[in-house]
Amino acid sequence: MEPNLKPILTPEEIEKTVERIAGEIEADYASKDPLLIGVLKGAVIFLSDLLRAVKMPLDADFVQTTCYGKRDTPSSEVIVTRDISVEIKGRDIIIVEGIIDRGHTARALIEYFGTKGPSSIRLCTLLMRKSTPADIKADYVGIRIGEGFIVGYGMDYKEHYRGLRGLYVLAPEK
Repeated sequence: MEPNLKPILTPEEIEKTVERIAGEIEADYASKDPLLIGVLKGAVIFLSDLLRAVKMPLDADFVQTTCYGKRDTPSSEVIVTRDISVEIKGRDIIIVEGIIDRGHTARALIEYFGTKGPSSIRLCTLLMRKSTPADIKADYVGIRIGEGFIVGYGMDYKEHYRGLRGLYVLAPEK
């Protein structure tokens, strides 16, 4: 492991969190056929594990956005760079994020998909900052975290660290 990584969630803790969220989704959608929309690239592993953990039929697709690019700090502008490939009119959709920080991406995607006529839109995230604006309400939250740049389990820093099985805070270089 890199010396500048501070562990925050082990693979086992992540697995328990995913199973809890899967149970909540099963309870809410027992007689429905929701579409999970994973936000690339950070949510790819979380969505994959969630699909395996939910014990009911689900559809999945992906959307890709950008607000970081190769920068260290995010922009407030969110651009959809890859859209979903299925019709969502009349469907229940769940937007699946790896982390909700300032809420810009979540807010932009709720607005974007809302124009396409879904029956309902819910928001699911593995991690949510304690400092996320109050107007961003996630329906399924793994854990609430403090500050620090998070890497691992699909999340990256300049395209590095995605493959780590746990979640870590990237400490500043000394």
